[in-house]
Amino acid sequence: MSAVPAAPATDAAPVAGTRTALVLRHDATIHLGNLEPVLHEHGYSVTYVEILSDDLSTIDPTSADLVVVLGGEMGAYEIDRFPALAREITILQDRLAAERPVFGVCLGAQLMANALGARVYPGPTNEIGFRTVEPTSLGATGPLRHVAGVPVLQWHSDTFDLPEGVTRLAGSPQYGNEAFGIGDWALAVQFHPEVTPAMHEVWLRASAAEVTAAGLDPETLRAERDLYAGTMQDASRALFSEWLDGLDR
Repeated sequence: MSAVPAAPATDAAPVAGTRTALVLRHDATIHLGNLEPVLHEHGYSVTYVEILSDDLSTIDPTSADLVVVLGGEMGAYEIDRFPALAREITILQDRLAAERPVFGVCLGAQLMANALGARVYPGPTNEIGFRTVEPTSLGATGPLRHVAGVPVLQWHSDTFDLPEGVTRLAGSPQYGNEAFGIGDWALAVQFHPEVTPAMHEVWLRASAAEVTAAGLDPETLRAERDLYAGTMQDASRALFSEWLDGLDR
């Protein structure tokens, strides 16, 4: 996805909480969106880290109660173009080694896979639009059950091999690895549970050339949004809420 000028960081008003969530962000158009109210309901305060501009050397990988890794237009393997990704991957390696809670979305999921030693690479197709993912038998017993049969927003062209020691939780006809987890404390998803209609519109306008190159009609994507966004947002909030509840068990 192409970067555009900064958008509001969130659709929700800031709320103080007794727990801390550190949000690693790679693009000003991408934020917690649909998921931020769920964090506040669970008592989290939110701090954004701008990966491409903030001083990452000051970050303690394990101190926050939760780390959320958002998406971005770059590939997890493009460290030569985006050197800050190297430090971000180290942060994730340290946090995952300490078994501290991490939730990754799209690029965030790919960075988690990279941090766990798996290969991340361009996939066979540019997947843009609302598509269903298929929870595995294990995925269907946990938070991913909420999105079973629900069209969710996909916007990616990269994929990853499944890291050793994780549990595959969902796939799709286009991509075999759509979600993986470690215990109750780490969850990575390729789709975008955070997206709101306003975010989606910003992305469509910012990435018009990418959408056209993929042979897609923006009006068709808007029609999909009108049809599916509300159901996806409800299902995604339920997924995230159940996963956060699991951190307390």
